[in-house]
Amino acid sequence: MKKVILASFLFLATLGASAQKMAYVDTEYILKHLPDYKSSLTQLEGLSKQYQKEVDEVFVEVDKMYKSYQADQVLLTDDMRRRRENDIIEKEKKAKELQRQKFGPEGDLFQTRTKLLKPIQEKVASTIAEIAKNKYIDFVFDKSSESTMMIYASSTYDISNDVIIKLGYKPGTLVK
Repeated sequence: MKKVILASFLFLATLGASAQKMAYVDTEYILKHLPDYKSSLTQLEGLSKQYQKEVDEVFVEVDKMYKSYQADQVLLTDDMRRRRENDIIEKEKKAKELQRQKFGPEGDLFQTRTKLLKPIQEKVASTIAEIAKNKYIDFVFDKSSESTMMIYASSTYDISNDVIIKLGYKPGTLVK
């Protein structure tokens, strides 16, 4: 009798585990097949080179100013030396600021990258979700990311509100 109960339990456990369907995608592979993505990357590469050229030109000016200062330093009065040093420092600050404006985390290149790539990535994600729903797949993982990343999950398996309730809080009331 114990063997029958154990066998029944194992059968039901296997049935429950197999009810969840999982799949994976390789978003890197998918994106490489999209002409819009390729043209956006090409556009970003060109923009990056243009920005780098602008930044390099300003740093070359700073370098010229510094070399000229070093050559003339012996002939300059203390006041003239301080003014030239301040000019070089200011020019270098402007060059670094330009570099930050172009390449920083909130810079022009980042903004353009987001503007160009986000719609493509959203389209891919919504297509993955649509296919998952149509094929009754509960979870879709991305194999191209360094850490396993879930791209789609059926809301049936979301226990976030249960956790919030168990912790003694009310779902939907966000902390400000």
